[in-house]
Amino acid sequence: MKKFLSIENLTILGIILGILVGIYIPELALNLKILGDIFLNLLKMIVIPLIFVSIFVSISTLSSANDFKDLGIKAFLYYLATTTIAVITGLLVANIFPFSISDINLSSNSVDIKKLTFESFINNLIPSNIFESFAEGKSIHVIIFSILLAIAVLYIKQEKKQLIVNLFDGLNDAFLLIAKWIIYLSPIGVFALISSIVAEKGIKVIIDLWQYVLIVLIGIIWHFAVNLGLIAYLVGKVNPVEYFNKVKEAILVAFSTCSSSATLPVSLEVAEKEAKIPKKVAGFVLPLGATINMDGTALYEAVAALFIAHVFGIELSLLQQIIVVITSTLASIGAAAIPSAGLITMTLVFSSVGLPLEGIALIVAVDRFLDMFRTSTNVWGDLIGAKVISRFIK
Repeated sequence: MKKFLSIENLTILGIILGILVGIYIPELALNLKILGDIFLNLLKMIVIPLIFVSIFVSISTLSSANDFKDLGIKAFLYYLATTTIAVITGLLVANIFPFSISDINLSSNSVDIKKLTFESFINNLIPSNIFESFAEGKSIHVIIFSILLAIAVLYIKQEKKQLIVNLFDGLNDAFLLIAKWIIYLSPIGVFALISSIVAEKGIKVIIDLWQYVLIVLIGIIWHFAVNLGLIAYLVGKVNPVEYFNKVKEAILVAFSTCSSSATLPVSLEVAEKEAKIPKKVAGFVLPLGATINMDGTALYEAVAALFIAHVFGIELSLLQQIIVVITSTLASIGAAAIPSAGLITMTLVFSSVGLPLEGIALIVAVDRFLDMFRTSTNVWGDLIGAKVISRFIK
Protein backbone atom coordinates (compact mmCIF):
# COMPACT_ATOMS: atom_id res chain seq x y z
CA MET A 1 0.00 0.00 0.00
CA LYS A 2 2.84 2.37 0.89
CA LYS A 3 4.49 1.66 -2.48
CA PHE A 4 1.23 2.44 -4.27
CA LEU A 5 0.97 5.77 -2.45
CA SER A 6 4.47 6.87 -3.47
CA ILE A 7 4.93 10.42 -4.79
CA GLU A 8 5.57 9.06 -8.31
CA ASN A 9 2.34 7.03 -8.42
CA LEU A 10 0.28 9.83 -6.90
CA THR A 11 1.72 12.22 -9.50
CA ILE A 12 0.67 9.87 -12.32
CA LEU A 13 -2.79 9.70 -10.77
CA GLY A 14 -2.81 13.51 -10.63
CA ILE A 15 -2.10 13.70 -14.37
CA ILE A 16 -4.91 11.27 -15.22
CA LEU A 17 -7.43 12.98 -12.94
CA GLY A 18 -6.31 16.37 -14.25
CA ILE A 19 -7.08 15.38 -17.84
CA LEU A 20 -10.50 14.00 -16.88
CA VAL A 21 -11.46 17.02 -14.77
CA GLY A 22 -10.23 19.39 -17.49
CA ILE A 23 -12.45 17.69 -20.07
CA TYR A 24 -15.60 17.06 -18.04
CA ILE A 25 -15.54 19.75 -15.28
CA PRO A 26 -13.65 22.67 -16.88
CA GLU A 27 -15.11 25.27 -14.49
CA LEU A 28 -13.67 23.43 -11.49
CA ALA A 29 -10.34 22.99 -13.26
CA LEU A 30 -10.04 26.73 -13.94
CA ASN A 31 -10.89 27.53 -10.31
CA LEU A 32 -8.19 25.14 -9.09
CA LYS A 33 -5.54 26.72 -11.34
CA ILE A 34 -4.33 28.79 -8.36
CA LEU A 35 -3.00 25.59 -6.75
CA GLY A 36 -0.93 24.84 -9.84
CA ASP A 37 0.38 28.41 -9.92
CA ILE A 38 1.46 28.14 -6.27
CA PHE A 39 3.28 24.86 -6.95
CA LEU A 40 5.00 26.32 -10.01
CA ASN A 41 6.03 29.47 -8.12
CA LEU A 42 7.50 27.39 -5.29
CA LEU A 43 9.63 25.48 -7.79
CA LYS A 44 10.73 28.68 -9.53
CA MET A 45 11.53 30.25 -6.16
CA ILE A 46 14.24 27.71 -5.43
CA VAL A 47 15.63 27.31 -8.96
CA ILE A 48 18.03 30.25 -9.26
CA PRO A 49 19.60 29.83 -5.77
CA LEU A 50 19.93 26.11 -6.43
CA ILE A 51 21.58 26.63 -9.85
CA PHE A 52 24.04 29.12 -8.35
CA VAL A 53 25.20 27.02 -5.38
CA SER A 54 25.09 23.59 -7.06
CA ILE A 55 27.29 24.63 -9.98
CA PHE A 56 29.63 26.49 -7.63
CA VAL A 57 30.02 23.46 -5.34
CA SER A 58 30.49 21.08 -8.28
CA ILE A 59 33.39 23.12 -9.72
CA SER A 60 35.01 24.43 -6.53
CA THR A 61 35.34 20.92 -5.08
CA LEU A 62 37.33 19.73 -8.11
CA SER A 63 41.05 19.35 -7.62
CA SER A 64 41.99 21.76 -10.41
CA ALA A 65 40.72 23.88 -13.30
CA ASN A 66 41.75 21.06 -15.64
CA ASP A 67 39.19 18.79 -14.01
CA PHE A 68 36.51 21.41 -14.67
CA LYS A 69 37.60 21.65 -18.30
CA ASP A 70 37.30 17.88 -18.58
CA LEU A 71 33.79 17.86 -17.06
CA GLY A 72 32.62 20.90 -19.04
CA ILE A 73 33.84 19.63 -22.41
CA LYS A 74 32.21 16.23 -21.90
CA ALA A 75 28.90 17.85 -20.89
CA PHE A 76 28.87 20.28 -23.81
CA LEU A 77 29.76 17.60 -26.37
CA TYR A 78 27.01 15.33 -25.04
CA TYR A 79 24.39 18.08 -25.24
CA LEU A 80 25.50 19.17 -28.70
CA ALA A 81 25.42 15.58 -29.98
CA THR A 82 21.99 14.67 -28.58
CA THR A 83 20.41 17.93 -29.74
CA THR A 84 21.74 17.41 -33.27
CA ILE A 85 20.42 13.84 -33.27
CA ALA A 86 17.02 15.15 -32.12
CA VAL A 87 16.82 17.71 -34.95
CA ILE A 88 17.80 15.13 -37.59
CA THR A 89 15.19 12.76 -36.16
CA GLY A 90 12.52 15.46 -36.47
CA LEU A 91 13.41 16.19 -40.08
CA LEU A 92 13.46 12.49 -40.98
CA VAL A 93 10.03 11.88 -39.44
CA ALA A 94 8.59 14.97 -41.16
CA ASN A 95 9.95 13.80 -44.53
CA ILE A 96 8.78 10.21 -44.09
CA PHE A 97 5.23 11.24 -43.09
CA PRO A 98 4.25 14.10 -45.44
CA PHE A 99 1.66 16.65 -44.30
CA SER A 100 -1.82 17.06 -45.75
CA ILE A 101 -2.87 20.69 -45.31
CA SER A 102 -6.06 21.15 -47.31
CA ASP A 103 -8.24 21.68 -44.23
CA ILE A 104 -5.97 24.07 -42.31
CA ASN A 105 -7.37 27.53 -41.55
CA LEU A 106 -4.49 30.01 -41.84
CA SER A 107 -6.33 32.81 -40.08
CA SER A 108 -7.53 30.84 -37.07
CA ASN A 109 -4.92 32.09 -34.62
CA SER A 110 -2.90 35.18 -33.82
CA VAL A 111 0.33 35.66 -31.88
CA ASP A 112 2.69 38.53 -31.17
CA ILE A 113 5.86 37.37 -32.90
CA LYS A 114 9.18 38.79 -31.74
CA LYS A 115 12.10 38.16 -34.02
CA LEU A 116 15.32 36.76 -32.56
CA THR A 117 18.65 37.48 -34.23
CA PHE A 118 22.06 35.92 -33.71
CA GLU A 119 23.39 39.30 -32.57
CA SER A 120 20.81 39.63 -29.81
CA PHE A 121 21.29 35.97 -28.95
CA ILE A 122 25.06 36.42 -28.37
CA ASN A 123 24.64 39.73 -26.53
CA ASN A 124 22.12 38.18 -24.15
CA LEU A 125 24.57 35.48 -23.06
CA ILE A 126 26.78 37.82 -21.02
CA PRO A 127 25.25 39.49 -17.93
CA SER A 128 25.80 43.21 -17.46
CA ASN A 129 24.33 43.23 -13.94
CA ILE A 130 24.38 39.89 -12.16
CA PHE A 131 22.01 41.07 -9.40
CA GLU A 132 19.49 42.05 -12.05
CA SER A 133 19.96 38.61 -13.64
CA PHE A 134 19.27 36.94 -10.29
CA ALA A 135 16.13 39.02 -9.83
CA GLU A 136 14.86 38.31 -13.34
CA GLY A 137 15.69 34.60 -13.17
CA LYS A 138 18.08 34.57 -16.14
CA SER A 139 19.57 31.13 -15.58
CA ILE A 140 22.24 31.30 -18.29
CA HIS A 141 23.66 34.46 -16.67
CA VAL A 142 23.67 32.81 -13.25
CA ILE A 143 25.46 29.76 -14.66
CA ILE A 144 28.17 31.87 -16.32
CA PHE A 145 28.74 33.93 -13.15
CA SER A 146 28.75 30.83 -10.94
CA ILE A 147 31.33 29.13 -13.18
CA LEU A 148 33.61 32.18 -13.14
CA LEU A 149 33.34 32.55 -9.36
CA ALA A 150 34.03 28.85 -8.76
CA ILE A 151 37.08 28.86 -11.05
CA ALA A 152 38.42 31.92 -9.22
CA VAL A 153 38.01 30.13 -5.88
CA LEU A 154 40.11 27.23 -7.19
CA TYR A 155 43.09 29.62 -7.33
CA ILE A 156 42.84 31.27 -3.90
CA LYS A 157 44.51 30.09 -0.68
CA GLN A 158 43.35 26.75 0.63
CA GLU A 159 42.04 27.98 4.00
CA LYS A 160 39.94 30.72 2.39
CA LYS A 161 38.79 28.36 -0.34
CA GLN A 162 37.61 25.77 2.16
CA LEU A 163 35.66 28.38 4.11
CA ILE A 164 33.72 29.48 1.03
CA VAL A 165 33.16 25.93 -0.21
CA ASN A 166 31.80 24.82 3.18
CA LEU A 167 29.35 27.74 3.17
CA PHE A 168 28.06 26.96 -0.32
CA ASP A 169 27.96 23.22 0.36
CA GLY A 170 25.76 23.85 3.41
CA LEU A 171 23.50 26.15 1.39
CA ASN A 172 23.25 23.49 -1.32
CA ASP A 173 22.05 20.90 1.21
CA ALA A 174 19.52 23.36 2.65
CA PHE A 175 18.14 24.29 -0.79
CA LEU A 176 17.81 20.62 -1.70
CA LEU A 177 15.86 20.02 1.50
CA ILE A 178 13.46 22.83 0.58
CA ALA A 179 13.15 21.26 -2.87
CA LYS A 180 12.28 17.94 -1.24
CA TRP A 181 9.47 19.59 0.71
CA ILE A 182 8.11 21.13 -2.49
CA ILE A 183 8.24 17.74 -4.23
CA TYR A 184 5.72 16.40 -1.70
CA LEU A 185 3.19 18.79 -3.26
CA SER A 186 3.73 17.36 -6.76
CA PRO A 187 0.49 15.32 -7.02
CA ILE A 188 -1.70 18.33 -6.15
CA GLY A 189 0.31 20.80 -8.24
CA VAL A 190 0.44 18.51 -11.26
CA PHE A 191 -3.30 17.81 -11.07
CA ALA A 192 -4.13 21.54 -10.99
CA LEU A 193 -1.75 22.44 -13.84
CA ILE A 194 -2.87 19.66 -16.18
CA SER A 195 -6.59 20.16 -15.56
CA SER A 196 -6.37 23.92 -16.18
CA ILE A 197 -4.40 23.44 -19.42
CA VAL A 198 -6.96 20.95 -20.74
CA ALA A 199 -9.84 23.20 -19.67
CA GLU A 200 -8.32 26.28 -21.35
CA LYS A 201 -7.15 24.72 -24.62
CA GLY A 202 -9.67 21.93 -25.08
CA ILE A 203 -9.09 19.20 -27.64
CA LYS A 204 -10.56 20.88 -30.75
CA VAL A 205 -7.32 22.67 -31.69
CA ILE A 206 -5.44 19.38 -31.39
CA ILE A 207 -7.97 17.71 -33.71
CA ASP A 208 -7.65 20.54 -36.26
CA LEU A 209 -3.86 20.15 -36.38
CA TRP A 210 -3.81 16.42 -35.73
CA GLN A 211 -1.24 15.58 -38.44
CA TYR A 212 1.24 18.16 -37.19
CA VAL A 213 0.74 17.08 -33.57
CA LEU A 214 1.06 13.40 -34.49
CA ILE A 215 4.32 13.87 -36.43
CA VAL A 216 5.87 15.94 -33.62
CA LEU A 217 4.86 13.28 -31.08
CA ILE A 218 6.25 10.44 -33.23
CA GLY A 219 9.58 12.24 -33.43
CA ILE A 220 9.68 13.08 -29.72
CA ILE A 221 8.70 9.57 -28.62
CA TRP A 222 11.30 8.03 -30.95
CA HIS A 223 14.03 10.31 -29.60
CA PHE A 224 12.89 9.78 -25.99
CA ALA A 225 12.67 5.99 -26.14
CA VAL A 226 15.07 4.91 -28.90
CA ASN A 227 17.79 7.54 -29.34
CA LEU A 228 18.24 8.45 -25.68
CA GLY A 229 17.51 4.88 -24.57
CA LEU A 230 20.32 3.54 -26.75
CA ILE A 231 22.70 6.24 -25.50
CA ALA A 232 21.87 5.26 -21.90
CA TYR A 233 22.40 1.57 -22.66
CA LEU A 234 25.42 1.70 -24.97
CA VAL A 235 27.33 4.66 -23.53
CA GLY A 236 25.99 4.99 -20.00
CA LYS A 237 25.95 1.20 -19.47
CA VAL A 238 22.62 1.44 -17.67
CA ASN A 239 19.26 -0.21 -18.33
CA PRO A 240 17.11 2.70 -19.59
CA VAL A 241 13.87 1.21 -18.24
CA GLU A 242 15.29 0.71 -14.74
CA TYR A 243 16.89 4.15 -14.84
CA PHE A 244 13.61 5.74 -15.95
CA ASN A 245 11.83 4.17 -12.98
CA LYS A 246 14.37 5.77 -10.65
CA VAL A 247 14.04 9.28 -12.08
CA LYS A 248 10.44 9.29 -13.37
CA GLU A 249 9.30 11.81 -10.76
CA ALA A 250 11.35 14.49 -12.51
CA ILE A 251 9.88 13.48 -15.90
CA LEU A 252 6.34 13.76 -14.56
CA VAL A 253 6.98 17.19 -13.03
CA ALA A 254 8.53 18.33 -16.33
CA PHE A 255 5.42 17.10 -18.16
CA SER A 256 3.10 19.17 -16.00
CA THR A 257 5.16 22.34 -15.54
CA CYS A 258 6.54 22.59 -19.12
CA SER A 259 9.72 24.05 -17.64
CA SER A 260 13.15 22.42 -17.41
CA SER A 261 14.26 25.03 -14.87
CA ALA A 262 11.23 24.53 -12.63
CA THR A 263 11.91 20.78 -12.71
CA LEU A 264 15.58 21.20 -11.77
CA PRO A 265 15.10 20.83 -7.97
CA VAL A 266 13.34 17.51 -8.57
CA SER A 267 15.97 16.38 -11.10
CA LEU A 268 18.81 17.05 -8.64
CA GLU A 269 16.97 15.24 -5.87
CA VAL A 270 16.28 12.04 -7.85
CA ALA A 271 19.69 12.08 -9.56
CA GLU A 272 21.61 12.11 -6.28
CA LYS A 273 19.26 10.11 -4.06
CA GLU A 274 17.73 7.57 -6.46
CA ALA A 275 20.21 7.29 -9.34
CA LYS A 276 23.30 7.68 -7.06
CA ILE A 277 24.99 10.17 -9.39
CA PRO A 278 27.89 11.99 -7.66
CA LYS A 279 26.97 15.46 -6.44
CA LYS A 280 29.79 17.16 -8.37
CA VAL A 281 28.49 15.67 -11.65
CA ALA A 282 24.75 16.15 -11.05
CA GLY A 283 25.29 19.62 -9.60
CA PHE A 284 27.03 20.81 -12.77
CA VAL A 285 25.50 18.76 -15.60
CA LEU A 286 21.82 19.11 -14.66
CA PRO A 287 21.67 22.92 -14.15
CA LEU A 288 23.67 23.37 -17.35
CA GLY A 289 21.39 20.95 -19.19
CA ALA A 290 18.25 22.71 -17.92
CA THR A 291 19.50 25.81 -19.73
CA ILE A 292 21.21 24.61 -22.91
CA ASN A 293 20.00 21.05 -23.52
CA MET A 294 16.68 21.28 -25.38
CA ASP A 295 16.40 18.10 -27.46
CA GLY A 296 12.61 18.14 -27.58
CA THR A 297 12.49 21.86 -28.41
CA ALA A 298 15.01 21.51 -31.24
CA LEU A 299 13.13 18.55 -32.73
CA TYR A 300 9.84 20.45 -32.47
CA GLU A 301 11.29 23.49 -34.26
CA ALA A 302 12.63 21.32 -37.10
CA VAL A 303 9.24 19.68 -37.68
CA ALA A 304 7.51 23.07 -37.42
CA ALA A 305 9.81 24.48 -40.13
CA LEU A 306 8.85 21.71 -42.57
CA PHE A 307 5.18 21.99 -41.66
CA ILE A 308 5.02 25.74 -42.26
CA ALA A 309 6.96 25.27 -45.52
CA HIS A 310 4.23 22.84 -46.67
CA VAL A 311 1.47 25.22 -45.57
CA PHE A 312 2.89 28.10 -47.63
CA GLY A 313 3.88 25.89 -50.57
CA ILE A 314 7.63 26.32 -50.05
CA GLU A 315 9.97 23.45 -50.96
CA LEU A 316 12.97 23.26 -48.64
CA SER A 317 16.10 21.94 -50.36
CA LEU A 318 18.59 19.57 -48.73
CA LEU A 319 20.91 22.52 -48.03
CA GLN A 320 18.08 24.47 -46.40
CA GLN A 321 17.22 21.48 -44.23
CA ILE A 322 20.88 21.28 -43.16
CA ILE A 323 20.62 24.96 -42.21
CA VAL A 324 17.52 24.07 -40.17
CA VAL A 325 19.60 21.42 -38.34
CA ILE A 326 22.29 23.96 -37.47
CA THR A 327 20.01 26.83 -36.47
CA SER A 328 17.60 24.61 -34.51
CA THR A 329 20.51 23.21 -32.52
CA LEU A 330 22.00 26.64 -31.78
CA ALA A 331 18.63 28.26 -31.09
CA SER A 332 17.60 25.51 -28.66
CA ILE A 333 20.82 26.05 -26.70
CA GLY A 334 19.80 29.66 -26.20
CA ALA A 335 16.18 28.89 -25.38
CA ALA A 336 15.18 30.04 -21.92
CA ALA A 337 14.02 27.07 -19.85
CA ILE A 338 10.49 28.43 -19.47
CA PRO A 339 7.17 27.45 -21.09
CA SER A 340 6.83 28.21 -24.83
CA ALA A 341 10.36 29.64 -25.23
CA GLY A 342 10.54 27.59 -28.43
CA LEU A 343 8.12 30.02 -30.09
CA ILE A 344 10.67 32.82 -29.72
CA THR A 345 13.72 30.86 -30.87
CA MET A 346 11.65 29.49 -33.75
CA THR A 347 11.84 32.92 -35.39
CA LEU A 348 15.59 32.40 -35.79
CA VAL A 349 15.05 29.02 -37.48
CA PHE A 350 12.34 30.33 -39.82
CA SER A 351 14.37 33.41 -40.80
CA SER A 352 17.43 31.32 -41.65
CA VAL A 353 15.57 29.57 -44.51
CA GLY A 354 13.22 32.37 -45.51
CA LEU A 355 9.99 31.01 -43.99
CA PRO A 356 7.25 33.56 -43.15
CA LEU A 357 7.11 34.26 -39.42
CA GLU A 358 3.34 34.54 -39.69
CA GLY A 359 3.30 30.74 -39.85
CA ILE A 360 4.06 30.58 -36.14
CA ALA A 361 0.55 31.88 -35.47
CA LEU A 362 -0.83 28.70 -37.03
CA ILE A 363 0.79 26.33 -34.54
CA VAL A 364 0.63 28.41 -31.37
CA ALA A 365 -2.72 26.84 -30.47
CA VAL A 366 -1.13 23.44 -29.80
CA ASP A 367 2.20 24.75 -28.49
CA ARG A 368 1.33 24.31 -24.82
CA PHE A 369 0.13 20.74 -25.38
CA LEU A 370 3.31 19.76 -27.25
CA ASP A 371 5.44 21.67 -24.73
CA MET A 372 4.62 19.05 -22.10
CA PHE A 373 6.12 16.28 -24.21
CA ARG A 374 9.18 18.14 -25.43
CA THR A 375 10.05 19.40 -21.91
CA SER A 376 9.83 15.84 -20.59
CA THR A 377 12.26 14.83 -23.33
CA ASN A 378 14.60 17.68 -22.42
CA VAL A 379 14.73 16.61 -18.77
CA TRP A 380 15.12 12.92 -19.67
CA GLY A 381 18.08 13.87 -21.86
CA ASP A 382 19.62 15.85 -18.98
CA LEU A 383 19.29 12.93 -16.58
CA ILE A 384 20.79 10.47 -19.07
CA GLY A 385 23.60 12.96 -19.69
CA ALA A 386 24.41 13.10 -15.99
CA LYS A 387 24.55 9.29 -15.85
CA VAL A 388 26.67 9.00 -18.99
CA ILE A 389 29.16 11.70 -17.93
CA SER A 390 29.48 10.23 -14.42
CA ARG A 391 30.96 7.12 -16.04
CA PHE A 392 33.85 9.08 -17.49
CA ILE A 393 34.64 11.31 -14.50
CA LYS A 394 36.94 10.05 -11.78
